[in-house]
Amino acid sequence: MNDGPLIVQSDKTLLLEVDHEQADACRKAIAPFAELERSPEHIHTYRLTPLGLWNARAAGHDAEQVVNVLLTFSRYAVPHALLVDVAETMARYGRLRLDKHPTHGLVLASNDRAVFEEVARSKKVAGMLGERLDDQPGAEGGAVAVHPSQRGNLKQALLKLGWPAEDFAGYVDGEAHAIKLDESDWTLRAYQQEAADSFWHGGSGVVVLPCGAGKTLVGAAAMARAQATTLILVTNTVSARQWKSELVRRTSLTEEEIGEYSGARKEIRPVTIATYQVLTMRRKGVYPHLELLDARDWGLIVYDEVHLLPAPIFRMTADLQARRRIGLTATLVREDGREGDVFSLIGPKRYDAPWKDIESQGWIAPADCVEVRVTLPEGERLAYATADPDERYRLASCTHAKTLVAEQLVKQHAGEPTLVIGQYLDQLDELAEHLDAPVIKGDTTVKERERLYEAFRTGELDLLVVSKVANFSVDLPGAAVAIQVSGSFGSRQEEAQRLGRLLRPKAKGPDGTQKPARFYAIVSRDTVDADFAQNRQRFLAEQGYAYRIVDAADL
Repeated sequence: MNDGPLIVQSDKTLLLEVDHEQADACRKAIAPFAELERSPEHIHTYRLTPLGLWNARAAGHDAEQVVNVLLTFSRYAVPHALLVDVAETMARYGRLRLDKHPTHGLVLASNDRAVFEEVARSKKVAGMLGERLDDQPGAEGGAVAVHPSQRGNLKQALLKLGWPAEDFAGYVDGEAHAIKLDESDWTLRAYQQEAADSFWHGGSGVVVLPCGAGKTLVGAAAMARAQATTLILVTNTVSARQWKSELVRRTSLTEEEIGEYSGARKEIRPVTIATYQVLTMRRKGVYPHLELLDARDWGLIVYDEVHLLPAPIFRMTADLQARRRIGLTATLVREDGREGDVFSLIGPKRYDAPWKDIESQGWIAPADCVEVRVTLPEGERLAYATADPDERYRLASCTHAKTLVAEQLVKQHAGEPTLVIGQYLDQLDELAEHLDAPVIKGDTTVKERERLYEAFRTGELDLLVVSKVANFSVDLPGAAVAIQVSGSFGSRQEEAQRLGRLLRPKAKGPDGTQKPARFYAIVSRDTVDADFAQNRQRFLAEQGYAYRIVDAADL
């Protein structure tokens, strides 16, 4: 037994003692292969998963390195069965590989005959395979032709079988287009450069950075490396226009070189920014705008907020395997559990920076997270108790008691740029009326949204009521306070994005430290609202943010 900071358990959990002198070194060493699950005050819990171990293999780490890290930092003897399982799980990655073939275009090959025969006979895979090939060099276990159109679907199917294929089939360069970073009045931060380099060396994959840490600049750096026509997929029109503005400001691209493909405009240019909504729009069972994918010989596809990709975009991405692809996100948490599809279709995680690491470097603001608990009035409690289960969350979320608390918090933070955020439109209308503030929701025109966002950025407005349309890819760097009155049930990713609206660096006080952002979640106690709140907060707790709980009466 040594005095290490880590306890490795046979259920594949790793417990890290935060206050140990070796905790930082250990955390950095296990981050490439272990997934952080919980990070309360003193003991952080990580888990070993096949996807995490395969991500590590894709990033160049082998089982010997992983085992050595566990043995070096573990306080007690590491269970032997776990070490065997780590080695065998990591050895599954790359036993199958996809290669280019001069005649057939693409080939699935293996050095392991048993693995090759197992997957080739699988009903989920067999229909994607062509003729057997006996002359494929380095494929003693077997090789089979694969139509290039099946490259993505096959990788998806193999991952689900537990045999992820390593993709060596390469990428087309796409149509060349000169793009340079214009760093005359700014420079890439070290972690942004590292993220872009990690993506480029891997060919395709995902970069995970906190909200406010400059994911757009990582995308721009990737474009400058590719020097090719680029298709950028974003969540909404406001985001598309922010991307365009940022690219014009930060790169050699001009406005004429960047097209917007949205509900309002259909421009196809060397750099085209398209919204997920337009691409997934269906008419009579077909997706009329998917021809955008073939409109140019794209050299790079950028997926903004990759954790939100709708199912049709996954299907479309399966056909884009010959293009370099970069996914950008603050959290790879997907409420639908499709992280494996991100891995197989866009690529492995190439770079991941913990929120608290970026905060400690001063690039994002510290945050004070407060859960304010309210009690339903007696009449509302009875209505809640007798309501159908499907209606209870709305009743608990929309109680007038929350409106009164929101008013009080807005008064406490008068003069500070504040967002009041909710899920239910009638509740938001009530809040906007009580607070005498403008409201942004789904039916607010893009022009009006941009006007209000710009007024908030310039300080003309210091209070906005917003629906979930402001969750993603909306740049409001001055926002200092957020008051959340309701959310999308137990969505962890939404909680992370809402806090992320506040994390742009703030002005430093007289003591040289940044003033913390304030994130309030108003929650109805003794209801499903409180249950969902616990799940929503889990991701932020995993990132090291602790919620203080206060009673509304004590504000």
